[in-house]
Amino acid sequence: MVTSLERKLLRDLARMWPQLAAVALVIACGIATLTMSTSASASLETARDAFYERYRFPDAFTHLKRAPNTLAARIAEIPGVARVAARIVVDVNLDVPGLDEPASGLIISVPDRPPYGLSELHITQGRLPEPGRTEVVASEAFVDAHGFKPGSTIRAIINGRLESLTIVGVALSPEYIYQVRPGDILPDEKRFGIFWMPYRELGPAFDMDGAFNDVALALTPNAVADDVLARLDRLTAPWGGQGAFLREDQTSNKFIHEELSQLRGMSILPPTIFLSASAFILNIVFSRLVRNQREQIAALKAFGYSRAAIAFHYLTMGLLVAAVGLGAGLAVGARLGAIMTEMYARFYRFPVFNFHLSTPGVIAAVGIGVGAACLGTLGSVRKAASLPPAEAMRPEAPPDYRTTILERLHLQKLFGTTGRMVIRHLERQPLRAVLSAAGISLSVAVLIVGSFVQGSMNYLMDYVFFQTQRQTMTITLVEPASPSAGDEIARLPGVLTAEPFRAVAARLRAGPRSRLRGVMGLDTAPRLNRVLDTDERPLTMPDDGLLLSDSLAEILNVRPGDTVTLEILEGQRPTVTLPVSSIVRTYSGTSAYMSRAALNRLMREDPVISGAALLVDPDRADDLYQTLKETPRVASVTLKRAALDSFDKTIAENILRMRLFNLVFASIIAFGVIYNSARVSLAERAHEMATLRILGFTRGEVSTILLGELAVLTIAAIPFGLLLGRTLAGIITSVLGSETVRMPLVIAPRTYAFAVIVISAAAFVSGMIVRRGIDRLDLVQVLKTKG
Repeated sequence: MVTSLERKLLRDLARMWPQLAAVALVIACGIATLTMSTSASASLETARDAFYERYRFPDAFTHLKRAPNTLAARIAEIPGVARVAARIVVDVNLDVPGLDEPASGLIISVPDRPPYGLSELHITQGRLPEPGRTEVVASEAFVDAHGFKPGSTIRAIINGRLESLTIVGVALSPEYIYQVRPGDILPDEKRFGIFWMPYRELGPAFDMDGAFNDVALALTPNAVADDVLARLDRLTAPWGGQGAFLREDQTSNKFIHEELSQLRGMSILPPTIFLSASAFILNIVFSRLVRNQREQIAALKAFGYSRAAIAFHYLTMGLLVAAVGLGAGLAVGARLGAIMTEMYARFYRFPVFNFHLSTPGVIAAVGIGVGAACLGTLGSVRKAASLPPAEAMRPEAPPDYRTTILERLHLQKLFGTTGRMVIRHLERQPLRAVLSAAGISLSVAVLIVGSFVQGSMNYLMDYVFFQTQRQTMTITLVEPASPSAGDEIARLPGVLTAEPFRAVAARLRAGPRSRLRGVMGLDTAPRLNRVLDTDERPLTMPDDGLLLSDSLAEILNVRPGDTVTLEILEGQRPTVTLPVSSIVRTYSGTSAYMSRAALNRLMREDPVISGAALLVDPDRADDLYQTLKETPRVASVTLKRAALDSFDKTIAENILRMRLFNLVFASIIAFGVIYNSARVSLAERAHEMATLRILGFTRGEVSTILLGELAVLTIAAIPFGLLLGRTLAGIITSVLGSETVRMPLVIAPRTYAFAVIVISAAAFVSGMIVRRGIDRLDLVQVLKTKG
C-alpha cells in the first residue's frame, strides 16, 4: 500500500517539478562533464597501452651522428637493456604531387623482414617494402591527407639526389601516434610524413651502410633507468650522441600523456563547480520546503511518524532529483565522450580506438551525484527531523525589523515605497541575500569559465605567429653550412629578408635538475624570429649569457642572475657555465636562446648556420617553393600559413565544439540558480504579496517589490561573479597547462559581456515567470495559510 509519506512525496514532486527539474539539469551538467572526461581519458589510455604493448613501443631513445653497427652489441650489454633496435633516421625534403609547397618527411630504416623487435608496424593497406627496390611504407595520416594509395609515388631528395619513392604500404607506428614535425606543436599531415624503408636500401643511399644514427631500447622490468641512460650516453658520446631520454620525453607519447593529464584535470574542476551549484540550489529549495511545511511535519510526528521516517522522506526527494540528473548526465556524458573520442581520432592514430564508458568514472559520477544531493539537503533534513511538534505548529517568528542603515543615513526619501521595501527586506535577511547573490555570482563565473578559452587561443595564436614568429617560412639545412649559405638563401627567388640561425642539441643543468633541449643562436636583434620578455618587450641576445623560456626556467628552478651548466652534444661537445640573462615568455615548448656569434664561439667553429627564417614576397612564393623542392641542402621547410591552416581546421574546430558544450551547461546552471532563487522568494513571500494586493497595491507594484529584489541581487552579484570567473579561469589554465603547451589567461571583453548578458537574460526570464505567478495568486487561498 502507498503510505501517507509516499503520497505526500508524489504531491510535492508534482507541485515542485519545474524547480526540481532545474536542479536535475544542473546535476546532469556536472555528471555529463565528469563522465565525458573520465570515459574519454579511459578510452584514450586503453588504446595507447594496447598499441604500446602489442607493437613494442621502446622505453628509451637516443640519436647520434654515425656509429658502426658493432656499437649496438655493446649497448645491448648495458645492465637493464632487454632489446636494442639500431636504425637509420633521416630528414628528407619532399616533392609531393598536387602540392605546390615543399613538404618534409622522416625516413626510418627497418629490417628486411619482420618482426623488427621494437616499434613494429601495423599495416593498414598494402604490404611491406621489398629489398632491392625504392619502396616505402608511408604513415596513414600523410596518405589520408593526400588521398594516396599503394602504388602512388612521391619524390624525395636522398643524399643530394632527387629520387622517386613508391608507396607500397600504409602503416601505423606506436612512435608516431601523434604525427608532428620535430619542434612543432600542431600536426601538418599534408606537409610532413613518416616513411619506412629497408635498411639495405636506406643505408647505402645516405652513406650509412654498416652504420646507424638512432637507437631505441627496451628495458628490463628491474632496470634502473637513470643508470641505463648514463651508460648509453657514455657509449654514444664519441659517435655524436645527442643525449638519451626515456619514453616520457618522446614527442608523440608526451603529447598523449599531457592530453590525458588535461582530461584528468577536466574531470575535477568543472564537475566540482557544477555539482557545487546543484548542492547550493537544493539547499535553497529544501530549506524553503521545510519552512513552508512546518505544520505538515508537526502533524506527521503527531500521527506517530519517527524522525528517521521524516528525514528519509525529504532525503528521498533529493535522491530522486539526483537520480534523474544522474541518468540524464550519464547519457549525455556518454554521447559527448564518444564525440570527443571521434575528435581525438583525427589527431591520434591507433589500430583500434573505440569509446567505452569508464566503470570507475561511472561509479565516481554516481557517488558524487548522490553526495551532492545529500549535501544539499542535509541541513534541511536535519531541521525537519529535529523540529519539535509543538514548535512546528507555530509559524516561524517574524524577522526582527529595526531601523535600516538607509534610514539611519536619512536616505530613505531617495527611494519610493517599493524601493524602501526592497532594501528593507534585503537588509533584514542578510544571510539569505548573501547566499542568493553568491549563487548568481557562481553562475556568472561558470559562464566565463565556459567561454574564455576562445579569447585565450586567439591571443596565443597572435602571440606565437605574429608577435614572435614574423617570418613567412623557416628552412632547416641538412648540415650546418658556412655564412655564404646565408647569402645564397637571401638570393633565392622571392626572399625579401633572410635571418640565419644556429641550432644545437644540448643538456641544460641547474643543480639536480636537467633537460635535453635545443639551444637557438639568433642575431643580436632578431626581427623575424623575435624573443619577448615576460612583459612582451623585444629582447636582444646577450654577448655572454642565456635567455630561457619561462617554462624551462621554472623546470630548472632558476631566475635571472643564476647560472646554468650548458653541455653541448654536438661537435667538440664543450661544457660551459653561463648566467641566465633574462626570462623569455613562450606558450609552446621549452626553449633556450643565445647570441649566434656567442654560440659559434662556444662551439669553436666558424660562423656556420643551421637554417634561416625567411620573409617572402607572396607573388613569388611559387617560384621559391619549386626552387626549395630541388635544393639538396634543404632538409625541411616549415610554412607559417600551413600551421595557421592546421590550427583552423583542427584545434579551432574542436575548441569551438567544446566551447558550445560548456556554454550550454553554463547557461543551464545560470538559469537554474536564478530561477530557483526567484521561485523560492515568491513562495516565501506569497502571503506578503497577497496582503499588499488586498491593501490596494497594483500587480505591477507588487511585482516590482519581488523583481526589484532579484534585480538588486543580480546587479550586486555580477562584479563578484566576474572576479570569481577570472580566478577560476586562472586555476583552469594552470591545471591544463603543460610543458608542451600553456594557455595564457586572457579573457576578452566580449566574454565578460556575454556572461553579463546571459545572466541578465536568465534573470529577466525568471522574473517574467515569477511575475506570472504573482498575477495568478489566489488571494483568498494564500491569506488562509499562515505566513
